[in-house]
Amino acid sequence: MTHRGRRIPLALPVVLALAFAAGPEELLAGAGRDPIGPPYQRLIERVARRHGLDPRLLAALVEEESAREPGAVSRAGAVGLAQLMPETARRFGVADPSDPEENLEGGARYLRWLLDRYAGDVVRALAAYNAGEGAVDRFGGVPPYPETRRFVRQVLRRAGLAAGRRRAPAAARLLRAPDGTPVITNAPGE
Repeated sequence: MTHRGRRIPLALPVVLALAFAAGPEELLAGAGRDPIGPPYQRLIERVARRHGLDPRLLAALVEEESAREPGAVSRAGAVGLAQLMPETARRFGVADPSDPEENLEGGARYLRWLLDRYAGDVVRALAAYNAGEGAVDRFGGVPPYPETRRFVRQVLRRAGLAAGRRRAPAAARLLRAPDGTPVITNAPGE
């Protein structure tokens, strides 16, 4: 194909056509991952449902904690997709924290336990996941640790639970669908 005497590679029109045909999600795919995208999409959704969690929240937590790397190990010694500390892994029944499914199950059990402990307050639960329950209890909310504040903000943003960077979402509530399935919502209601 030529244009005013110059040759345009044949692949260029195809690439441009695909780019214009793609929706904004596809075009922005490189800018940031969908929190429930592959890998581990089905596992995250299954585990989240089993523990009455919003799959977007669990996926965002995993993305922020480990960038979905099952072999991730932090400087503090946290391991796996959900970045469980050895004591937390034992506490929530995880025998092999390097196993992605077992690690994710333990992380989901811990997050569910924290949501129950803090009456569905997602912000406090996430802060406790990052800094520990003792820190959240001591400060009566999110501790003034920059890492914890950033963690909470990033997980909420990734999960689509924060309308803006400065506005905290309403505390999540546990509801039951007509079939009895637990549903977490942060929508205002009775």
